[in-house]
Amino acid sequence: MGGPAYDCLTNPFGAVRFSFSNALSSGYDPASSVGKDWGVVDLFRHYFSDESAISQVPILDSSSIKWIQPKTLVRYRGMIQDMLGNEFYAGAYKDGSTWRTNKYSDVSQFPEGSSSSEMQVWERRLLYCVPVPGQNQWTECSSEELKNRFFNLTGQNREKRVRVDEEMTDSMATNTSEAGLNGSPFKKLKAGEATSSASESQVPRTNGAPQSSVIPPATSQDSLTCLVKIYDSPESELKLNDVVEFLGVLTFDPVTTMDMDSLDENSDDLSEAESVQMPSGKLKSPQIFKEIREGLMKYLTDLLGNDHIAAQFLLLHLLSKVHGRVDNVAVGKLSLNLIHLNKESMSIFGTQLSNALKSLLPFTQSIPLTIEYLNTTSLGPKKDYGINRLVPGVLQIADGTHLILDETELQPGTLNSAGVENAELLKNLTECQKVEYDFQYYKMEMATDAQMLIFSEGKSNIMPADLVLPFQPSQVSSLQVITPETAEAWRCYLATCKSLSHSIGQELQQVVENDLVAARQTDRSLGSQDLSRLLTMARMMSVSYGETTLSQEHWQMVLELERLRKERLK
Repeated sequence: MGGPAYDCLTNPFGAVRFSFSNALSSGYDPASSVGKDWGVVDLFRHYFSDESAISQVPILDSSSIKWIQPKTLVRYRGMIQDMLGNEFYAGAYKDGSTWRTNKYSDVSQFPEGSSSSEMQVWERRLLYCVPVPGQNQWTECSSEELKNRFFNLTGQNREKRVRVDEEMTDSMATNTSEAGLNGSPFKKLKAGEATSSASESQVPRTNGAPQSSVIPPATSQDSLTCLVKIYDSPESELKLNDVVEFLGVLTFDPVTTMDMDSLDENSDDLSEAESVQMPSGKLKSPQIFKEIREGLMKYLTDLLGNDHIAAQFLLLHLLSKVHGRVDNVAVGKLSLNLIHLNKESMSIFGTQLSNALKSLLPFTQSIPLTIEYLNTTSLGPKKDYGINRLVPGVLQIADGTHLILDETELQPGTLNSAGVENAELLKNLTECQKVEYDFQYYKMEMATDAQMLIFSEGKSNIMPADLVLPFQPSQVSSLQVITPETAEAWRCYLATCKSLSHSIGQELQQVVENDLVAARQTDRSLGSQDLSRLLTMARMMSVSYGETTLSQEHWQMVLELERLRKERLK
């Protein structure tokens, strides 16, 4: 045993059995419960009521899997890349006259010759999870820090066992492997089971019923994928592409190998839905918002060659998010197309900006748009019924992902059928914030929320952005050195502003309405989308100052910004 029966961290299976035994003593009947929770959730929630206890649980990744002991509690952070339906398992069985449980267990154990009356078949959901595409390093704890934290907690004897396990794992570099999570939820109170497998490895057969499957390619060579099995959770609580942190028990058998055409992933997990690690600070007074905004604006202006107007629009763009949908319109999106860039200016300003956004935002990706890229890359996910998996595409991303799309290297050429399809996918993402998923026999549009920043020489013909702005840098500034404290403050500022609610007071509603009518009379080409964009910009301007209600001052700032943008377009 890894610890006493009630030790949730080092012996979670013992904790599950302990609570099951107590539930039986209190009248819990496995034959009529259909596998419903008997108190495991409350047990783990109580254990982790102190956040310092959660921090002691190691995060499962491609590095930590080498030293984490099997059948101990871990955390796995990832995106739900595929939903594999439900499976049945032997949830409880009678051992003589005593009921025992396999819930949250990798292998369904029961005595040979057991009758159906002595075994209860329960149901669980299967989710295939991958590391979040484009997740930046600042959101993650270092593996070494987690290892030290874990070893300090579990002691010398445990460290010796982990060292042996690490040696076993290292010797299996070219072999197949299996890993799983078994655990307990403590925020949204969802219970599940999960299996993880290292990149480019396959999952071996267990003593449970084999499930033919092949793991889709992971997001990188160092990534770790995971099959999560969820218990006692309504289907509506988790959806495709959600970013989730799972808390569960790791089951990992590096010795077992099998044929690649017959693979099985099994393990158990009690899961907790939670966003990826974000800045934890809180901003309260408008004065603090203003001070942080000034510092960030100066930094963005320097990044953009002292183009203050471009920096203003970039900040509004970074604060945008889809907060509602009306028919086919995604309310709140604010894509930005910076034009008059070429290869030379991109090598300076594009590179600087891309690196800066990686240090400020949790998820970022850069997509180089060339004829060859469009003709050869799979942007949309496609279902492969041969392996019964959803094969990911570049545009299968988590909500809140920031995309930089570089058109400056796009040369004249011919798009093949795949290229045309990819161009349509990008256009639809820009206009409607939807990505088409190809299920072979039918296609389905999935709503997403991606911030799109487009660099091009002229106005992009592929992606019709909400804002088109000629980029006019006046100098190449030497960038200031950003302290970790400043970077953390900016991350917290961006995350907090995006989360603020917003409204327009009754008095100002009439002012805004009159200004929009006047703008329409001055420029008959203005449509409903242009007016909606101005309102979105007004929302972003308000929240950038920490305000939840639009003021006359901020509304006038938006109108002035729009005037300056149109001046540049002439």
